[in-house]
Amino acid sequence: MINYLKTNKYLFICVFIILISSFIASTIQSSFGKVSVEVQKLQTDDGQTLVYDLYKPRVANSSNKVPFVVVVPGFQRSKEALSNIAIELSRRGLAVALIDPYAQGMSSSSTSRLAATTQGYGMFALVDYAYEGNFSFVDINKIGSTGHSMGGNAAIRGADYFGKEAIESNTKSKLHSVYVSGYVLTLRDSILKDSRSNMGISYALYDEGAFRNELQGWDAANMQIAPESLRVVNNILENDDQLKKIELGKYYGNKDNNTLRVIFNEELLHPFQPYNKEATANQISYFEKVFGFPNAIDPLNQIWQFKELFTLINMVISLVMLLPLTRALLQISFFKGIIKPIPAPLPRQSKQGKLVFWSVFVISASIACLSFIPMVDIAKVLFVDASNREMTWFFPQRMNNSVMLWAAFNGTIGIAIFLLSYHFFGRRHGSKTESWGLKVSKKELVKTLALGILVFTLFYLFLFLNYFLFHVDYRFWFMGVRIFQPEMLIILMMYFPLFFVFFFSNSLRVNGAMRFEGQQEWVSRLIGGFANSLGLILIIIIQYVTYALSGKVFWTTNWLSVNLLFGIVPMMFILPYFNRIFFRMTGRVYLGPLITCLIFIMILSTNTVIYLPIK
Repeated sequence: MINYLKTNKYLFICVFIILISSFIASTIQSSFGKVSVEVQKLQTDDGQTLVYDLYKPRVANSSNKVPFVVVVPGFQRSKEALSNIAIELSRRGLAVALIDPYAQGMSSSSTSRLAATTQGYGMFALVDYAYEGNFSFVDINKIGSTGHSMGGNAAIRGADYFGKEAIESNTKSKLHSVYVSGYVLTLRDSILKDSRSNMGISYALYDEGAFRNELQGWDAANMQIAPESLRVVNNILENDDQLKKIELGKYYGNKDNNTLRVIFNEELLHPFQPYNKEATANQISYFEKVFGFPNAIDPLNQIWQFKELFTLINMVISLVMLLPLTRALLQISFFKGIIKPIPAPLPRQSKQGKLVFWSVFVISASIACLSFIPMVDIAKVLFVDASNREMTWFFPQRMNNSVMLWAAFNGTIGIAIFLLSYHFFGRRHGSKTESWGLKVSKKELVKTLALGILVFTLFYLFLFLNYFLFHVDYRFWFMGVRIFQPEMLIILMMYFPLFFVFFFSNSLRVNGAMRFEGQQEWVSRLIGGFANSLGLILIIIIQYVTYALSGKVFWTTNWLSVNLLFGIVPMMFILPYFNRIFFRMTGRVYLGPLITCLIFIMILSTNTVIYLPIK
C-alpha cells in the first residue's frame, strides 16, 4: 500500500489540492458560514423545471424577513457564472436565488422560443413563487432581480411584465427593483412606460454589441447620451425636466414610488463586465439604495474574487490530475499491454524542411481562421430546430453545432495536409510512418477505448462527489467544468464522432509531424499549442482590432459566436500538450484524443444552450 501511494503520489496530491481548494471556495461562497447555499428545483408551467441555488442568510427567518433578489445569467451561462453577485448580496443580508436559465445548466428547456422575453428565463415564475409566501424568510414587498446580457433583458422584461400586472390589478408591482447589466436593446418607451420597478442600468463603455444600439459606433455605448439611457430616466421625469445628458451614478426619481433610476457606464468589454470590481460595486450600491442592507459592508469590500481564485485552482489541477490518474490506471495489468515504446522522432529539420513546416503551419491557421464563421452559417442551415431555439433531440446545442462543424472540417483538412506533406516531402527526406505511433491491434485499441472511458468516468465521478460535498465545481469566470444531467451522456455520444476527427487529427499532427530530433520538448509543445489555436486567436484579433479602429466589430451577425471563442481558445491551446503527454505514456496517438475529446466536449456541452425536449 505504501509503495502504491509513493508511485501515485501526484494523483493524491491533486485530489488533496482540489478538496482543500473546494473547501475554501465553499467557505467563501457561504460567507464563512453565515449563509447557507443549497440547490433547489421549482416545477413551473407546462412541465418546465427551474434549478437554482438558494443563498439564505442564517439570520433570515419568519420573524426577520429579508429582501430577495433573483440573479439571471445571460446567454450561454449557467448559475455559477454569476455567483459573485449572489455572494456579495447574501453576505450583506439579502436572500438570493441564482438560477440556471431555461435551456442552460440543469434547468429544462423552455416552451417558449423567447424564454428571456416571455418568461425571464424562469425568473417570472420564481418571483411569483416567492411573492406567494413560499419562502417564510422573504419580505415579499422587497423582491428584485438582476441579470447580465440576456439575463439583463430578462430583468427589463420582468419590470414590464409585473408592471402590467400591477396596473391591471391596481397594486404595487411584485418586482420592486431590477438591475440591468449589459443589455439596452429593449429600453424602449413601449416597455418602460408600464414598468413599476426601480431600475438600475449598467452598460460597458466598450460593449461589442453596441452596433445594434440606436446611435451605433462609439457613441452607442456612451450611456450619458445614449437614447436608451435617456429614456430610462426621462420616463419618470416631467416634460419640463427632460434631460439630454445623463449624469452617471446619479440617482433620479424616488425609490418609495418605484421610480428610482440610475445609470452606470463602466470601461469594460461585454463578456468581462460581470467580473469587475467596479461594476460589482455599482450593483451592490444600487441594491443597498433600494432595499437597505441588514449588514452594512462597503461596496468595494468584496470577497468573490477569492472564490474565483480557488475554483480556478480546481480547474487547473483537475485537468493536470488526468495525467497521474491515467498513469495509475496504466499500472493495472489489463491496461499494461497498450504501453509501447515511444517511436523515434522525425529527423532534424533542414532549411527546406523548416520552410515546408512553417508553410503548412500558416496555411492550416489561415484555413482555421477563414472557416469558422462560414461554419456558423452552415450550422444554421443543417440544424434548423436548434438554430431556431426549438426543442429537438437532433444536435440540440445551437452554439456547439457550429464549433463541431468547424472542428470536423479542420480535422479532416489537417489529416489531408499531414498526409500530403509526407507524400510529397517527408518520405523523401527521412520521415517514416513508424514515428507516427499508429500501429495498434484491435485488442489494444479496445483496451485504449476502455481506458479513455474509465478516465472520463472517474474524472466526473470525483467532480460530482466534490460538488456534493462543497457545492462548488471547477471554473474561472464563464469557463467551467460542471456537473450534468444524465441526458448529457446521450448528447456526448452524439457530438463525439465529429469532434473526434479534430482531436485525433491534432494528436496525429503534434506527434507525427512536430516531434523533431534535437528539438526541446517544451518548444515542440508550445508550437503545437499555437498551431492548434492560432486560427481562432486570429478571429479574435481581427474582431477587436477592427473594433478598436472603427468602433464596430468586424463580424456583427455572428458576434456572439466570436465571443464564444474566449472559452474555447484556452482548451484548443492546451490540447496538444495533453496529446503529446499521453503519446509519451503509451507510444501511440489514440489515448490522448479519446480522453481529451470526451472531457473537453462535455465541458463545452455543459456550458452552452441546449434545447432538449421536456419529458
